[in-house]
Amino acid sequence: MLTKLMLLMLLFSSFACADNGIIKIKSPYSVKQTTKNLVKLLKKKKMTLFKVINHKKGAKKVGQKLRPSTVVIFGNPKIGTPLMNCAPSVAIDLPQKALIYQDQQGVVWYAYNNPNYLKQRHNIKACDKILAKISHALANFAKGATK
Repeated sequence: MLTKLMLLMLLFSSFACADNGIIKIKSPYSVKQTTKNLVKLLKKKKMTLFKVINHKKGAKKVGQKLRPSTVVIFGNPKIGTPLMNCAPSVAIDLPQKALIYQDQQGVVWYAYNNPNYLKQRHNIKACDKILAKISHALANFAKGATK
């Protein structure tokens, strides 16, 4: 399993970067289409979709401008619950979130929390298999939304 995870990380290394515990992947699609791709995939995988937040619409409601920016909040209690049993404080970072946004140059990015960062942040011990599952799933969701 860890070998597969390492392979996935190598595959993403050409177009993904990690910064402050955030993995970013360039999307060839608009924010709207990348979000639609992700939501469709989450529903197909029977993930719980909690909310899709369109920050640009929120900014417009208060008379401000913002480049396209959407947060998709989703999760799976079958995986999140065991992780919270390992380290209750990780609940502050759950459910999972994906940020899909357009930068100043017009490039669209798909970003999410690196599970290894969460491991470090919450001092998670003895949950490497769960974290590997989460890493694998999040990488697949990112790939599905951006390819």
